[in-house]
Amino acid sequence: MAGAASHLSVPREPAIAPAATVEPIWVRALLIGVALGFLTLFLFVPLAAVFTEALKRGADTYLAAITDPDALSAIRLTLITAAIAVPLNLVFGVAAAWTIAKFEFRGKNVLLTLIDLPFSVSPVISGLIYVLLFGAQGWFGPWLREHDIKILFAVPGIVLATIFVTFPFVARELIPLMQSQGTEEEEAALVLGASGWRTFWHVTLPNIKWGLLYGVILCNARAMGEFGAVSVVSGHIRGETNTMPLQVEILYNEYNFAAAFAVASLLAMLALVTLGLKTVVEWRAGSSHEAERISSPSLQSDRILSHPLQGGEAGV
Repeated sequence: MAGAASHLSVPREPAIAPAATVEPIWVRALLIGVALGFLTLFLFVPLAAVFTEALKRGADTYLAAITDPDALSAIRLTLITAAIAVPLNLVFGVAAAWTIAKFEFRGKNVLLTLIDLPFSVSPVISGLIYVLLFGAQGWFGPWLREHDIKILFAVPGIVLATIFVTFPFVARELIPLMQSQGTEEEEAALVLGASGWRTFWHVTLPNIKWGLLYGVILCNARAMGEFGAVSVVSGHIRGETNTMPLQVEILYNEYNFAAAFAVASLLAMLALVTLGLKTVVEWRAGSSHEAERISSPSLQSDRILSHPLQGGEAGV
């Protein structure tokens, strides 16, 4: 027995591997200080300056600046442009992401490159493209003039330019998300008898809802704040084709600083709201992903099988 006991190995405590990111406290303090200093200098100070200058002459001057007819027209045009561009980009983004993530076909890489095109082309260049197409001396200019159709220096041109610079945002948020999710759940739904449209509404859309909302938020923020492309095609007509960023430029060039910063403060508040919504969406998406990660495959199978895609509702 003693010999047998001598061969028994005593279990050892597992070795604790040192964390890869453990650094001296002074290094962490230095890095945090540099990050906070950078954010303060290039983000918080300019943001505070915008609101300080906007309210420098009092609330009455501020309200008068943002309720000026030209300012109201700029706000209205900005909202109209975003209201048209964002839903169209939403539809395009979902369709493009579905096509790229769920199917294999020739020209897939070409489509991905075209989606990324607005990221690599200057907004001013994209505006000039529309001038070459729809200008008086452009390809379609004579025909448009004969039929009294205005694209440039009017709302349609502003909307087209905004759509061009913002259409990658929704698609680029959804493509990696849908690729990582795969096609298993859609295939299971189709096996259970669901139609393609019903599979999209009850399986695909719930899985991508947070990524879709995230892309829409970014798209809306860019649509309202776009300057370069819109500046080229708008014509800077007061009260007609000026969006909020263009109105800020005009007021600032006229040395009307109080009014310029007042309108700019509206864009700054839009940025803060966008940042808040973005943070909420990221948190909700992270919570959703964590819940899916800890759920067992059997629970996921039960969710698919219990989905209203079978029986009397299948193929509706």
